[in-house]
Amino acid sequence: MADPTASHPASALAAGWHDHLTRDRRRSQHTVRAYTATAHRLIDFLGQHRGEAVTGDALLTLEPSDLRAFLTSRRAEGLGNSSAARELSAVRGFLAFVAAEAGKEANIPRLKGPKRGRSVPRPISPAEVTSLAADVEENAREEWIGARDFAVLMLLYGCGLRVSEALGITGASLPLGEAMLVTGKRNKTRVVPLLKPVRDAVERYVSLCPYPPTKEEPLFRGARGGLLQGEMVRRAVRNARRSLGLGERTTPHALRHSFATHLLGRGADLRSLQELLGHASLSSTQIYTAVDTAHLMDVYRNAHPRA
Repeated sequence: MADPTASHPASALAAGWHDHLTRDRRRSQHTVRAYTATAHRLIDFLGQHRGEAVTGDALLTLEPSDLRAFLTSRRAEGLGNSSAARELSAVRGFLAFVAAEAGKEANIPRLKGPKRGRSVPRPISPAEVTSLAADVEENAREEWIGARDFAVLMLLYGCGLRVSEALGITGASLPLGEAMLVTGKRNKTRVVPLLKPVRDAVERYVSLCPYPPTKEEPLFRGARGGLLQGEMVRRAVRNARRSLGLGERTTPHALRHSFATHLLGRGADLRSLQELLGHASLSSTQIYTAVDTAHLMDVYRNAHPRA
């Protein structure tokens, strides 16, 4: 007898969901991959759970118990509260898409998501940023690669860029001025100021790079001339933090956190910081007030004689 879970007609809807997220919603590649994977996991789970092939109609008749069983299975695989909440959000989005494709009103089962605490980013000090960037540069196998990695890290800390934003800069930004146009999430653009040390770092990389920049292609190249991948930047930082004895939280993204925290500590207002970081809502930026308070409390505990 054929296994009814071996074929899932609804898998085609997952492919359509992928295209919708990419083309219509303009989500990042990372988000598209994660949300599409969730859709396939849901379909596969339901096939096993119900013992029959899953169709689009079946997805429109889910009960809260079905989603609860799915999340329970994911939690058994080690999913934490934050990841489980994101998984549930992706499921809801997928089911809404399925309903829209069928021309029906979405009837998504009500299910309370897991509680998740909002993590406070840990900034690193300016001295640690300098040491990290210098170590990355010194330990590169070629001078131009060291200059490249140094320039990328300077963009993260000096401009508050995401890794993907820094690696997406093209030769069209040259010659550099006092500000630069950056393309962020969902293809939204913003203007970021360029401090002289950041400009100098990028210009030094350009002068040493054996691959001439073009207006259409990303500025930062891999060792063989291809596009530089974010994992290469993360690997260089991992190696540097180990040699310097820095904590595991010292990542490329931590430089962006540090940029925001240090600006806030020097008197920057939240609205300006929101624009510089490219946050869609002010609530995303307000987390840095907690970061700054946490830093002040650390200073207080370490310095006050009664602490």
